[in-house]
Amino acid sequence: MADRKIPITGHTELITLLATPIRHSLSPTIHNAAFEKLGMDKVYLVFEVGQDGLEDAVNGLKAMQVRGWNVSMPNKTAIIQYLDQVSPVTKLCGAVNTVVNDNGVLTGTSTDGTGWVHAIEENSGSIKGKKVVLLGAGGAAIAILAQAALDGASEIAVFNKNDAFWDRAMEKVQLIDQETDCHVTLHDIDDQADLKACIEAADILTNATSVGMKPHEDTCLVEEEDLHEGLVVMDCVYNPKDTLLLKRAKKKGCICVSGIYMMLYQGAASFKLWTGEDMPLDYVREKIGL
Repeated sequence: MADRKIPITGHTELITLLATPIRHSLSPTIHNAAFEKLGMDKVYLVFEVGQDGLEDAVNGLKAMQVRGWNVSMPNKTAIIQYLDQVSPVTKLCGAVNTVVNDNGVLTGTSTDGTGWVHAIEENSGSIKGKKVVLLGAGGAAIAILAQAALDGASEIAVFNKNDAFWDRAMEKVQLIDQETDCHVTLHDIDDQADLKACIEAADILTNATSVGMKPHEDTCLVEEEDLHEGLVVMDCVYNPKDTLLLKRAKKKGCICVSGIYMMLYQGAASFKLWTGEDMPLDYVREKIGL
């Protein structure tokens, strides 16, 4: 914000992000750079809001006629009860990361999956007909799952812990398997033999968990020997940019995709929904070092 050239005035419009923890987010850099480049009198700020304060925050933003906002963990599912309607992809995945306020009518959608698809396709071509291994079944992971299934992936194997959230994950996997032309299955991530076999047959591997994120950057769910040359490997974690998974993938000759690409493209999709304008991607890329 220190280099903001457009002064904040009584006409400046607020776009925001509600999550916790969230001070590490690249979203303010991405959106404020885009506003600056396009001469839009808007500002993007983050607020530490969890589920306890979420309803009050949503009501406050609605009362202030804020045009839109993002939500991240732990609010992606919890926010749905406070919205008026949701998009088709959210009906499948049960998660929201973007809210649009149209004169008091709040619509929720998820651009996480769109961001993932654009990130993969920019680096390796179309996902149509591809076999995917997806690590995780949280809000972002299921949004990726839903969008990938809708956009033509042929098979997706989802790996998750068999814990208290297993039944919810199974419910989402079965729904997406039934409602799309993609064959979707759920697997126990602790079954290393099964994980290895699925990766061997896959075209794309994506980590959509927080494993590998700072301050635990020395952790990884996949062994180096389980990877193979030509496999597209994406880590949704972007801090650090070069995660242990991506380091291992580079050694095996994989096509590596940083989570920063997904962050950029999901942000661009949200930006379009709020403003009706395309994000100036080349300019924003420079700002985030892509």
